[in-house]
Amino acid sequence: MSSNNREGQPMRQSAASQSIIMQMNPESEGAEPYRSLRTTIEYAAATQGKKVFMVTSAKKGEGKSTVAANLALSIAQTGKNTVLVDANLRNPTQNIIMGTSNHFGLSSYLEGQTDREEDIVKSSTAEQLAIVPAGPQPVNPAELLTKERMDSLLELLKTEYDYVIVDTPSLLSATDPQIIATRADGVIMVVEHRKLSQAHAKQAVKHLSTVNAKLIGVVFNKQKQ
Repeated sequence: MSSNNREGQPMRQSAASQSIIMQMNPESEGAEPYRSLRTTIEYAAATQGKKVFMVTSAKKGEGKSTVAANLALSIAQTGKNTVLVDANLRNPTQNIIMGTSNHFGLSSYLEGQTDREEDIVKSSTAEQLAIVPAGPQPVNPAELLTKERMDSLLELLKTEYDYVIVDTPSLLSATDPQIIATRADGVIMVVEHRKLSQAHAKQAVKHLSTVNAKLIGVVFNKQKQ
């Protein structure tokens, strides 16, 4: 993986994109890109008061969920209370990546099955990191995400955690990321190295600019040395 932020230089990772390297070997050279990405987010938080960061991609299969998980773990390892929210209600994966149950989660809360956020926040094997799984797949994901309950949940999580990392579907597959982007303080877009066409990349960025999303970084994933 390599990443470009608005101020920094490209960073490289030789490990396979699907590895949760921040859990397996957080001090390795392969984990350095996530530490650098963490620094970008910490800067945004310290200088601009940002707390909610969305991780997305242009197309499916570019590794955004793996990047989101590694990023959340990296932040938690600094002692900051962090919550990873799986807002991909169409094809959730964080419960698989992080080894949590998905029978009750974000969709359950948005559908009004509970009013208590503690019912959907799960602990993880990593200290300082909590998980909100997506929950059962609803018939109306986009409509659920536009509900006031989504706004109130994010506001609540912001008061209880130092950082909120939100994993979403890809930009060109659903309108959901645009909905979440309006509620996020910053967006990180994951791009599969040498696979995504320039046209699709421009289209994805246009989707973000349409809703005035704040793109703070681009991650080039699955990049070989």
